[in-house]
Amino acid sequence: MNYLAHIYLSYGNPEIQAGNFMADFIKGDQYKKYPLNYQKGVLLHRKIDRFTDTHPLVANTRAYFFDAYRHYASVIVDVLFDHLLAKHWDKYDSQDLFAFTKSFYDFLSSQLTEMPIRVQKVFPIMQQHNWLYNYRTEEGIEQILFQMNQRTANKPGLHLAMTIYKKNLTAIEANFFTFFEDLENFTKNSYSTL
Repeated sequence: MNYLAHIYLSYGNPEIQAGNFMADFIKGDQYKKYPLNYQKGVLLHRKIDRFTDTHPLVANTRAYFFDAYRHYASVIVDVLFDHLLAKHWDKYDSQDLFAFTKSFYDFLSSQLTEMPIRVQKVFPIMQQHNWLYNYRTEEGIEQILFQMNQRTANKPGLHLAMTIYKKNLTAIEANFFTFFEDLENFTKNSYSTL
């Protein structure tokens, strides 16, 4: 899963959201130097990633993109699943998506100097372009994939994956809905044992 899902699956605790968000920027046990709820967020992020990476419906969805994108298929599916979460946000959360993302941006902005350097560099770009809110539209997600493509060495054309996505939308959405229900159940159980 990508940023929005990790933040959402932190169930409203801003410090766990921050830890969950910054987890990709932290190696090994470096997370232990942060406050306890940040540590819990990092550990939750890692559990979510392990669950996602081994789920058969995620593997099934990656298969749509594998021939064209190989190992980038995982990145594409993570981003597209965030798109589907944002697109169907009302199904999952009673708080408006714009308000949800603004609340996260506001909290992280207040904590930014305590975050890893890479977060301090990425987050202002994310906030400026409002990535989390723009996940909700196909145009927004295509732009995000394009921006990601610009940062890859061999420029695989990640944004062009939208053609495959649109062609297989019904099946990909069905996979997402079932998978995300499983992920929410797994996360709720994991959250209570952090």
